[in-house]
Amino acid sequence: MREWKKLTKSIIEPKKSAEIAFVGKYASKESYKSLIEALIHSGAHLDMKVDIEWIDSEDIEKVEDEKLKEIFSEISGILVPGGFGQRGVEGKLKAIKYARENKIPYLGICLGMQLAVIEFARNVLGLEYANSQEFDPDTSEAIVYLIDEFIDSSGQKQLRTHKSPLGGTMRLGGYECFIKEGTKLYSAYKSKSIIERHRHRYEVNSAYEKELEKHGMIISGKSKEGLIEAVEIKNHPWFVAVQFHPEFSNKLKSPNKIIMAFVENAYKAKLNEIKTARD
Repeated sequence: MREWKKLTKSIIEPKKSAEIAFVGKYASKESYKSLIEALIHSGAHLDMKVDIEWIDSEDIEKVEDEKLKEIFSEISGILVPGGFGQRGVEGKLKAIKYARENKIPYLGICLGMQLAVIEFARNVLGLEYANSQEFDPDTSEAIVYLIDEFIDSSGQKQLRTHKSPLGGTMRLGGYECFIKEGTKLYSAYKSKSIIERHRHRYEVNSAYEKELEKHGMIISGKSKEGLIEAVEIKNHPWFVAVQFHPEFSNKLKSPNKIIMAFVENAYKAKLNEIKTARD
């Protein structure tokens, strides 16, 4: 009971705050209810209010750099959640680039990870046509692609094509992720392996793994089959993107560890910015 009272007080009367830019397409914010609650729960454990700044990714697709700087001027961290479809993708890519170049803590989830890799491939590797087969089935640089077959969470082989029904060809349920030691993902989970839930069709193409790592992207998590589960950016305060949905394993009394690490590092970035301004 004492723990519940403490958490409740932290939600109602938090001592700290962090501003998180939630960059997505918003037909309904209810679609992100689990993730919103996960952010609030993490904040409660850190005695912190998480202020969510809703940014429609379509609205920032064509804005100039100065305007983008203004939009993110009060932001402590940037989050790009999961989703399907091409609408708003270029705005999400722009937000990810801003987070990477301006050293703002970033958390990408599912599509947010795939787009982080595409943005890196385009702007760091110089692959102009880097894309996902979800958006361009005929792309010459399929950084994200549709694998023909995979083993589902029950151990059964599944086959899929671009024309397969969406729900029946997703990688759904809990899958094990093996974590590279010395990474931010490892620092958050403090474990060499975790099981997190998935809900997606497309995968990051492992054929680009060596080039990505050569240019400063860290592959911090992989599945048993060698599928890329998590990436980070070297020489960045905190940039982590995961293929799985960490919000699905979140609970008020035990918030998901990578989400809480994101919130904590967003707050640290805010403190550093205040200190720099004073100096």
